[in-house]
Amino acid sequence: MNSSLSPSSSTSSDTEDSKLFVTNRVSYAFRILDHVKLGPKLSETVKGKVRLGAKIIKEGGRHNIFKHLFGLAEGEQLLKASQCYLSTSAGPIAGLLFISTQKIAFSGQTPLAFRSSKGQLITTPYKVMIPVKKIKRASQSENVENPAKKYIKIVTEDNFEFWFMGFLRYEKAFMNLEKAISMAT
Repeated sequence: MNSSLSPSSSTSSDTEDSKLFVTNRVSYAFRILDHVKLGPKLSETVKGKVRLGAKIIKEGGRHNIFKHLFGLAEGEQLLKASQCYLSTSAGPIAGLLFISTQKIAFSGQTPLAFRSSKGQLITTPYKVMIPVKKIKRASQSENVENPAKKYIKIVTEDNFEFWFMGFLRYEKAFMNLEKAISMAT
């Protein structure tokens, strides 16, 4: 038997790699759990995720959803699309955050519903669009009581704040946000 293939010849590096792999998987599982728990009801959140998945498939991917909802300017590239929540005074709104070379855009999973002055029920999609060149700063933040819960804060030139949370891949979303901002300056 070739000793280089025997289990007893594994190095401490292999063991460290295995531990890191398990740690990353456990961390990702907790992020999924935190992401789902941000919704009002677990069953409604799961249904919303299934609807979103079906929409992504039907539209042919996140790039097509972005293009359909927010348009795609000449030379603009979509860098990242992330499921997350937008923090509002009415509570977190689940949706997709799109980071492109020209804009940061958010589309809520469920439309807003309100009554018109005549009493009719009106629904409208919840959408936010911020031109990248209008962003004063973007920063990372975490919950003081639970550092695993991370937020992205975007402040516009007119000092309006947007807080995004519940990312499955927080680090990648922030990295792409920084990339978009640096490309705009």
